[in-house]
Amino acid sequence: MLKFIVLAQVLIAILYLGKWGLFVTLGLSIALVIIYLWITKNSLKKNYSKLKWEEMPWLYDAVAKMSYRAGISMPNIYILDDYIPNAYSFRNSLVLSLGLFEVLSENEILGVAAHEIGHIKNGDTILFPMVAYGRYLMLFLVAVTSLFSHHKFAIFVSLILYVLYEIERVNFFKKREFRADETALYLLDRPFNLKDALEELKYYEDLRITVKESALPGIEPNIERKQKKSFMTTHPSYDERILRILVEIEAVELLDNLK
Repeated sequence: MLKFIVLAQVLIAILYLGKWGLFVTLGLSIALVIIYLWITKNSLKKNYSKLKWEEMPWLYDAVAKMSYRAGISMPNIYILDDYIPNAYSFRNSLVLSLGLFEVLSENEILGVAAHEIGHIKNGDTILFPMVAYGRYLMLFLVAVTSLFSHHKFAIFVSLILYVLYEIERVNFFKKREFRADETALYLLDRPFNLKDALEELKYYEDLRITVKESALPGIEPNIERKQKKSFMTTHPSYDERILRILVEIEAVELLDNLK
């Protein structure tokens, strides 16, 4: 659905702005790709260290095992020098902050890692940036159409398409978070590890309130972001995720008992 909305927005810009609209769209798309590549490349130069097997063999071996189950290559594991519990993934890499190791047990850390492997497995490390940067493209095209088009119909349709994109974007991110959790349950030897991790992280939610989302964590799948009392929040709450995990585990156990 999202790609059709973007396509419709581009067509509106081209139809009512002509070749100039096409050049603006192509130019901005190329610029956003360059910005993303630059951010993902340079973000790892500060406060990150690549995990070696001898440093945490229990974590390295578990990630290798879960990756094999997921049918993906062994991802790079980076440790972020940050006291705030956080985790996210990009490309074929996952990042765990030092804060996670301060508040979670080894099993709970594996639950967090499984969630991020779920994102990699499901292709979210590609889809999330596309959707997030697509938002900037949509917003820019709305502005250009509104400023330079003299057709009220084009401006109205452009605004409606942007609103639709925002609604679909929120739903998309929520669904992908739930799907990453579901994938994680099948990768873990003990599915309750993820539930336990989320229950523990609920108590450290206040630490995230002062964190400004940088371009990389802000567009990549996180284990959980700041909770917002808004219908436009892109992530489900801890309680929503925990409930769905419990339902999923119960359903699997019921099916196993029926066999």
